Amino acid sequence: MQYLKLQYPKVVFKCDFLSGARLSIGLAVKAKMLGNTRAFPDMFIAMPNKEYHGLFVELKKVGTRLKKKNGQYATKHIKEQAEMIEKLNTAGYYAAFAVGFDEAKKIIDNYLLSCNEDYALSNLS
Repeated sequence: MQYLKLQYPKVVFKCDFLSGARLSIGLAVKAKMLGNTRAFPDMFIAMPNKEYHGLFVELKKVGTRLKKKNGQYATKHIKEQAEMIEKLNTAGYYAAFAVGFDEAKKIIDNYLLSCNEDYALSNLS
């Protein structure tokens, strides 16, 4: 988030602060009632381009394995996230996993560079 704020100060985005958080039973029940967001990506950048409506990124820490050696997803939750990413891609968004900051930065930069919007690229010159 700090990278986005510094590099692209005019870009509108939302990040899920509860990602990976351990909630009490009461808070977990309330969060579930607010919407089905279990597999929803951590970050959304509200910047359309000629091909996509916006960018969703599921952030994973460095070293996270998405798939096992046999090609299956490493966990049930990662599989659910992959299915959500596929749904979002089908709906006209660009959605992807990013393992670590460097990969997230690359995805974000490549996407925003494809937008050709002056306000998105304001700090790149």
